[in-house]
Amino acid sequence: MQTRAAVLFDQSGKWGVTDVELEPPRQGELLVRMAAAGLCHSDDHIATGDLPVPPEALPMAGGHEGAGVVEEVGPNTPGWKAGDHVVLSFLPMCGLCRWCASGMQNLCDNGAGVLAGVRADGSRRMSMGGRPIGQAAGVSTFSEWSTVAVQSAVKIPEDIPLEAACLTSCGVSTGWGSAVNSAQVQPGDVVIVMGVGGIGMNAVQGASHAGASVIIAVDPVAMKREASLRFGATHATESMEEATELARSYTNGQGADSCIVCVGVTTGEHIAQGVDAIRKAGTCVMTGLGRMADDLNIPVSVRHVVLYQKRLQGALFGASSPSKDIPRMLELYRQGRLKLDEMITTRYSLERINDGYADMRAGKNLRGIVSYGTV
Repeated sequence: MQTRAAVLFDQSGKWGVTDVELEPPRQGELLVRMAAAGLCHSDDHIATGDLPVPPEALPMAGGHEGAGVVEEVGPNTPGWKAGDHVVLSFLPMCGLCRWCASGMQNLCDNGAGVLAGVRADGSRRMSMGGRPIGQAAGVSTFSEWSTVAVQSAVKIPEDIPLEAACLTSCGVSTGWGSAVNSAQVQPGDVVIVMGVGGIGMNAVQGASHAGASVIIAVDPVAMKREASLRFGATHATESMEEATELARSYTNGQGADSCIVCVGVTTGEHIAQGVDAIRKAGTCVMTGLGRMADDLNIPVSVRHVVLYQKRLQGALFGASSPSKDIPRMLELYRQGRLKLDEMITTRYSLERINDGYADMRAGKNLRGIVSYGTV
């Protein structure tokens, strides 16, 4: 069948919207009709070349954050039916490797092929003019229809709006988990969140849910600072210098218990500021990506880290396990305790995807989404 998709032909920063051929689902696969896709910064990292992909992965149909409805189930694929509502996971979950067995699905061995645009066996499901093309994270949510492996799908209740649910596919899970899982925020903690866009705003929500008493949101964009106060931040500052002094004023000069770095394009200086802002035995969580081609020299004194026993902690997908944490967050949404609808600033048609990313770079959105308007 044919589907309309946003395709990356090179890493020049622009998407081309065109028709591509899509194969029907094989065993262990689903044909999904997309309802919505999030305009996550990670796709922009790929588009601009900040995050290089293998040359053979291009052209690539983009998008890794999304939700939709199962239209067809591959042969001999039990447990699924047409009409199931799903949130897609850009990290496939095999359920068998050491990491899945240890409750760390975000580190599943199958995640190694996320940037290659292929299935685990090297095969592809999309093509143009007979030429196979890559499928971002194996899901390509920037496509009206997509054939995905069941390992990349999480079934959700049908009463949850799919536009809201799509945000848990990446941004909400990554930010919320960065606070709850990676920073291990505790009741009464003082937390700094550096950068409160689509990821950081959910780190604010996660810190609030975990019981932090002081949550300081840091962002140069006034709109985002103001919005953070509605999402659980107790303070909002324009600079890390101000945030650090504020945290010390609440901790007898010690510093924040944790600082979660969610800057869109992270630099070594951002991480150094995060480490400087935390107390002895505090945690600096690195969630935002930088330019992979850069050799990020983090200007942090080893002696300072060792003697103060500070911890640098990475956070892939917020250390969340999709099949467990996505339903858990959607239940919080159901109860009115997790803000998802409020995260959506602007809806775009697929044809306007480049406008959506221009708005993201300009700081106009908390989260823009592609709304397919079909569900």
